[in-house]
Formats: sequence, structure tokens, C-alpha cells
Amino acid sequence: MVVEPEDDEDDWTQYADAGYASAYDPWADLVDAEGEADEDEQSEDEFDDFDESELRPRDIPRCPAPGGVGHAIRIGICDACLGRVSGARIAGDPLTTVGARVRGEATERDADLTVDEGVECCPFCEDLFVEIDLIAARIASAIEGIEFTKAQLGAHFSKAHVAAEEELRSTLAATGSRPLKASLTDTVQAAVIELVPGLSWVKEKPEVMLLLDTLTLGVNVDIRALFVYGRYLKLSREIPQTRWPCRACRGAGCDSCEGTGQQYPASIQSLVCEPMVAAFGAESDAFHGMGREDINVHCLGQGRPFVAEIKRPLTRTVDLAALAETINAAADGQIKIHGLRPSNRAEVARIKETKAEKSYTIRFACEHGFSEEEATARLLTLAGKTLEQQTPQRVSHRRADKTRKRKVVALDDIRFENGEIQFRVRCESGTYVKEFVHSDEGRTTPSVSGVLEADCEVLWLDVEDIHAD
Repeated sequence: MVVEPEDDEDDWTQYADAGYASAYDPWADLVDAEGEADEDEQSEDEFDDFDESELRPRDIPRCPAPGGVGHAIRIGICDACLGRVSGARIAGDPLTTVGARVRGEATERDADLTVDEGVECCPFCEDLFVEIDLIAARIASAIEGIEFTKAQLGAHFSKAHVAAEEELRSTLAATGSRPLKASLTDTVQAAVIELVPGLSWVKEKPEVMLLLDTLTLGVNVDIRALFVYGRYLKLSREIPQTRWPCRACRGAGCDSCEGTGQQYPASIQSLVCEPMVAAFGAESDAFHGMGREDINVHCLGQGRPFVAEIKRPLTRTVDLAALAETINAAADGQIKIHGLRPSNRAEVARIKETKAEKSYTIRFACEHGFSEEEATARLLTLAGKTLEQQTPQRVSHRRADKTRKRKVVALDDIRFENGEIQFRVRCESGTYVKEFVHSDEGRTTPSVSGVLEADCEVLWLDVEDIHAD
């Protein structure tokens, strides 16, 4: 049975493009042979007027094809860039030499090969290679008067230049051609060495870092810091380890600090580093110690290890033994240093991270009710004990309030004299030794005050040894 379409349904054959059930003539668009011949002649005439400069990038062969090399020359490529993108063998020759050779071969193939009118500069490097001599002269001038042997060179390009060069190189340059930045820095380095004999270029641990701004041809010089390791003995109870800005003016200088900006006239840092800054012709310094002692504490024995960081030194060759003698003489008995030797930034980290046990001698007043024998026995019970020390009240304003566990490794050489007690104690790094004696109102347990059942007043404390090396 055949189902007839309803009157309100569209007949799909009225919209079909194949011509079924319609009056469409599939041969209607044919033309006679004469018309075809005219069209072919017209197409040939159009190619006669074709301008090769209208080629799209994908229509141009990449170097080292002659067409690619020729196009690069037409758009104004310089010899150096032609040498690096043409795919020609370099074999240690300067890029300009290689590029000139490639250009000569291209003009031999095509005597009419010339640079297009209106070209202002090399589209790849924007004529940076043309300025190599100027750049090298500026670098040589910028580093004049600086003692160093190892340097590293970097170059800063605008984002637009990097993008434009990358697009050109990816469509026209031979596969594997070197990027502009690497080629430019290599060429500049070779030119600088001609002006600065003895200079070596490195990729790691340079003594001087140079940054070339390719927009202005300016040169930024970053003189890397040098580091000196040593040990110091602190013989004064009136100087801090590092510079301490004046509390009143916060380092700006005022009447209270007599314009120095410092809370204390001298510090171990100033006594050690200021002569070093002068000797190395540097700008400033930083001081890195393996821990620190309080202002009123001596540091004796072999001394505390430190690393002095000397920033932007103009000189790197200094007699360190003679420098140590100069520092000790100028310190006038406040400190004494020894063992100076060259160091590095890695040792700064080691100095900061080392958790060395320390030996102390401490003297305190205590009105206990025990005999010397009984007091000695009670004190010796503290050897080997693990202390629980809540952050001391005297440093609670700058340190987190928490309880630290530290071990008393040894306690010996106990002495009694006129109501005062003195002993030697060895304990873990980070132990608050004064609080171990007076208990800081019970914030340290166990304590000397606790076992003697009396208040203790610390009279003095000396660091006898730091067991680090």
C-alpha cells in the first residue's frame, strides 16, 4: 500500500540539489571549447605579471635551498645572520665570514640578486651584529678596574624582537640553525676576549655577571660577592655579634646614637668586616656566624666559625694572614680572629645549618642550704638529662613561644667560692644555658635552681668551645 503525503507536508524533492523531480539541467554550465582556450590564455597572461615578492612564507623554500638563501638576501639579512641560518658549514669560522661566502655564491648564481629597496636593517638581528665592536668596547670599559678572571654574559631582548626573529627563523632558516641570542653572545664574547686578555667565559660560578640590553646597548655589571671563612674569639662583654640598629632612630642616626645609627659603637661584624671591605675595595658586607652568643658572653677556645660575605669587591687577591693581623690590631683586644681562608656560598649554608654541641663555663650566685658535697651530688644528677625549655621571657618578643627539648651532655669541674658556684657544662646546640641555671621562673625543667632548691643569679657565662669541625 502506498501512503500519500499529506497536503501540508513539504515535498523534499523541491529542495534537492541533485536535480531529481526538478527542471535542473546538469549540462547547462558547460562552455564551448573556444571559451576554454580564451580562459587559458588569460591565465598565462596573469603569471607573466606575477611578482615574486608576493610569495607567502610557506611558498618560499627554507635554506639552504638557493631560493631560501636568495629571499633572505633580498629582505636584507646581514652576513652574520646569513652565516647562522643558511645551513652552510661553519667549521670554526666567524659567522660574518661564512655569511659573506654564502652571499658570494648566491650572487654568482643570480647576478641580479640585490637587497630590496626600503630595507633599513637586518630583519633577524636588527643590525646587532654590525655593532659588535661597539658592544665589546662598552663591556671592556664597564669592567675596567675590576679584578676577576671568570665572567658570564647574558643578553636581554624585547619580546617583540624575540617573536619576530623566531617566526623568521622557523620559516626561512635551515633546520638546526642557532638562535639569535646564543649566536650573539658567542660573537660578543670572542670580541671582548680580544680586548681583555686572560678573561674566561663560564656558565657556572662567575665572578662577574654581565647583562647586555640589546635595545640600548647598555651593559649592567654584577660583581659577585666573595666569601671568607674564619673563627673569632669574643673577648669583650660589651659588643654584639652583628650591627644593631639604634632603637631610637632605627638606624637613621640621631643624638642618642651620636649619628651612627647603631645601638652599640662596635660589633664583631664591624670589627671584622669593615677592614675587609676596605682591603677588597668592596661596597658592603654581611656576617654569617654559626649561632651567636649574648652581648655579655665571652666566646673562647678555638672560637666561633663565621663566614664574611664581601659584596661587590673590586679586588679579589688579598693576603688573608696579613688581613687577620690588621683586624686584630684594630680591634684593640675586643676580639681576635684566626684561620682566614677563601670560602663560598655553600659554606654559608653549612655554617647556618650545623647544630654543634657547645661547652660553657658559667658562674652564678646561689644561697642554697646544702654542703658542698651535697650540692655537687645534686648538680651532677643533671648530666645526661633532657631539658624542656619554654621560650625564655627575654627573647619571647622575637621568637615563637614553644617548648624545646635539649640534652645536657656533660657537667663537671664544679667549684664553690664565697657563695658562688662555677661549673663547666656541655650541651646540645640551642640550649639556653642561663635559663638552665636560674630556671626562668620554672620555664626550664629540670634546672640548677630546682635541684639546689634556691634562686640562682647568673654572674657570667663563657663559651669555651664549639664542637663543629
